[in-house]
Amino acid sequence: MRANSPVPAPLLRQARRKLLAGDDFSDATIDERLARSWRRSLAAGLSPTGRLAVPDNLTASELGRALGRNHELLNHSRPIMEYLFEQVRHSHSMVVLADNRGVLMHTLGDADFLGKAERVALMSGACWDERQRGTNAIGTALAEAAGIEIHGDEHFLERNGFLTCAAAPIVSATGELLGILDISGDRRSRHPHTLGLVNTAARMIENRLVADACRRHLRLYLHPDPAGIGTVAEGIVALSEDGWIVGANRNALRMLGLATADIGGTPLFRTVDARLEDILAQARRRPQQPLRLHRPDGTPLYARLDGHEPRALAVAGSAAPARSDALAALDTGDARWRAAADRARRIVGKDIPLLITGESGVGKEMFARAAHQSSPQRDGPFVAINCAALPESLIEAELFGYVGGAFTGARKEGYIGRLREADGGTLFLDEIGDMPLAMQTRLLRVLQERQVTPLGGGQPVDLRFALICATHRDLPGACAAGAFRSDLYYRINGLTLQLPALRQRSDFAALCDKLLDQLFPDSPPSIAPALQQRLAAYAWPGNLRQLASALRTAGAMLDPGETRIDWCHLPDDLLEALQQAPEKTPENPVDRKNLAAMSLAAIHQALAEHAGNHSAAARQLGISRQTLYRKLKESPTG
Repeated sequence: MRANSPVPAPLLRQARRKLLAGDDFSDATIDERLARSWRRSLAAGLSPTGRLAVPDNLTASELGRALGRNHELLNHSRPIMEYLFEQVRHSHSMVVLADNRGVLMHTLGDADFLGKAERVALMSGACWDERQRGTNAIGTALAEAAGIEIHGDEHFLERNGFLTCAAAPIVSATGELLGILDISGDRRSRHPHTLGLVNTAARMIENRLVADACRRHLRLYLHPDPAGIGTVAEGIVALSEDGWIVGANRNALRMLGLATADIGGTPLFRTVDARLEDILAQARRRPQQPLRLHRPDGTPLYARLDGHEPRALAVAGSAAPARSDALAALDTGDARWRAAADRARRIVGKDIPLLITGESGVGKEMFARAAHQSSPQRDGPFVAINCAALPESLIEAELFGYVGGAFTGARKEGYIGRLREADGGTLFLDEIGDMPLAMQTRLLRVLQERQVTPLGGGQPVDLRFALICATHRDLPGACAAGAFRSDLYYRINGLTLQLPALRQRSDFAALCDKLLDQLFPDSPPSIAPALQQRLAAYAWPGNLRQLASALRTAGAMLDPGETRIDWCHLPDDLLEALQQAPEKTPENPVDRKNLAAMSLAAIHQALAEHAGNHSAAARQLGISRQTLYRKLKESPTG
């Protein structure tokens, strides 16, 4: 932000007086970023000598939620923070990690300085956003998205003038600002190299985050000097199977002359003189040697390749750019689900019908919509028809349309039908296994001829749509029993994908987080760890549909200010189902007796909080008084 020497305090005080008086205080002595920060602080209604109008700390539950949101950032930052603290130990300083809202997540500090820091709320759970605490290194680094140092009287609030702070942003593989790393200390202990030290440590955290986030991708580690590969100064680039840049750290963007906005829209061959297949071939021939590449201006760049080689390489330049598509947005980490999505991507846009199978509630329609939105016809309509929900007397008219007056009750202007509505997009036939045999015959003819003739006559109309079908039934078995036409089955079965049941998935915690974010976008609650462990072990016969319903109900039972779903918030039917689940197994360490004890403990706690008032306790727990009385009566103590 500045040269090594800070602005003298008298000049800062003079500039501050001009700011408060509404005069122009900009001159060569005040850094422009500091001037912008002071103006933002004033615009936020702060006064240099005024009292803070906000609480110093988040509540314990709010902090727990914030820590949960940032667990990846914390996991990768803690080791670097410990290393960084060793470099500044005994210098009246502390190392601080804040999230992208300015909330302090983790701190390490000298004992003699922590007391002073706590007096200005420089501790976990406090928010140091500029709008709350004025100009400070953490909040100003967030606002400017750049490394910055704030020393002494440069802080907008005079109460923070005893501090000297240096902070640097931590950025994800796709350019998202994740948090801030900061060193704060007594202003008398300021060192001119602190900002450089923090910047370096922030890059170390970024490199760990990028490498971990892109571990499923092919990665190039870059540096102009081959000896620089493997150091904190290396660039890291993540590549899709067809050679497009899908992630990068800031070092790599600088080396390749790219901006964050270029991620996902730039093939590697536009940045260096080699395509992915050429780099792979070189790496196979000389696996131990850095690869020598050249940038467009001819300067060399050395690279080391890491990660799994793609199963098949697309012809570079002929494929569409890799992007974070709609299927990727549904991916929460389960390997079986991801394999199904990868196979679906290979056939969308190729006139190959897709048949999605799986139990009721596994998300077949969500998957179909995502496949449509990830396809070349994404701008066309997505027409979903539940074949099990249409009355048999209406299904023919609904699907194929009709001319005016074709039958009693028909619209006089006629109706084009759902098949024609799907023209240019995707037709999704859900529960096709429940379609009547007579309709199966006519649908087969339409799919073969790619034409539809409305009921009541008229000219055949050409159709052009992608076809996706779904069913929870055993269609081969239905064909053998004569309940489903085998010729239709072979027509719709271009590629069959089976989506895993919820009990078979390995991403239960991530699924819960995603559902809670969707159900409660303003303030998504968390789930108590012991409860989440038990929920993950439950069989979930209704799959994702049942889980979403249970979370929606449990979230609605939270009292104002509550942010964590626990046993007392569960609907009675789910609580009873959990209690009746199989006894303790190696994979399921929570048995029925423990569940009942947890439920009873929640009831007794609620009764204690409401001085024995059963009605108030039942309202807090979200259960009826009759249920509360029954559970107390069933308990060993009565």
